[in-house]
Amino acid sequence: NETKVMYFILLGFPTTAELQLPLFSTLLLVYLLTVLENILIILIIRNNHSLQKPMYFFLGSLSFLEIWYVSVIEPKMLADVLSRDKRISFQGCMTQLYFFVTFVCTEYTLLAVMAYDRFVAICKPLRYPLIMSHKFCAQLVAGCWMCGLTTSSIKLSFIARLSYCDVDKINHYFCDISPLLNISCSDSSLAELVDFILALMVIMVPLCTVVASYICIMFTVLKIPSSQGRQKAFSTCSSHLTIVILFYSTTLFTYAHPKLMYTYHANKLVSVLYTVVVPLLNPLIYCLRNKEVRLAMRKTFTCRR
Repeated sequence: NETKVMYFILLGFPTTAELQLPLFSTLLLVYLLTVLENILIILIIRNNHSLQKPMYFFLGSLSFLEIWYVSVIEPKMLADVLSRDKRISFQGCMTQLYFFVTFVCTEYTLLAVMAYDRFVAICKPLRYPLIMSHKFCAQLVAGCWMCGLTTSSIKLSFIARLSYCDVDKINHYFCDISPLLNISCSDSSLAELVDFILALMVIMVPLCTVVASYICIMFTVLKIPSSQGRQKAFSTCSSHLTIVILFYSTTLFTYAHPKLMYTYHANKLVSVLYTVVVPLLNPLIYCLRNKEVRLAMRKTFTCRR
């Protein structure tokens, strides 16, 4: 009964006719705010000389990444809320999956790079300008993108070769790895193993980098004699640490065992956190908790007035 599947049906979230418009309006507002917030951060960093530092170069790279990250999922999700036709072509599904995995893996490694940047800034302040040169920062960001693109290509090469029976319904609002593994008619054990190994590498290596960096930072900060100095040193890390906790905790819940987690309805709700809520909160966290960004924003708007 195996046939070449031409399209999938994304079931999304079951809603009544009365809830469709409020849900669409809320999701559209969140999407527009997320994109505008990140564009604003990029413009502020680019137009303020005081923010021409490695820390803000990485922050601008993160904002650029998250604009594409939300744009690969939310427009299709918005269209499906109002439309009865929730089909997505096989090629469209694979394309969405490819870019989504690319952006997720890139964000994992970029957050680890940002942790390393904070480690060098606090633990090796005298060597910081020499180590974190503009060229090295650009190379680190390029490496993050290469890691994401390579990981996504390998995963997709295994998932795209799986066989699917007739027209399959995906119990999700976008094409993710776990739903595709579960609706396959062929043996998906190899694809699942490859996905697990790559996920382990992409998640655990950056996570270990983040943990090791913050352990070193903590010991260095505790050696600072004045409480004001300790508070100032740690304040430069608090925004990044908050984002790391939000992003890593939600994605680890989903991708620790992708095929198993698909069986739980909670998986779909958790996915909303890291695809919709976390990208919306990230720019707010950096703006509200970072004094330099707040001052640069105030200066930008004052100058424009």
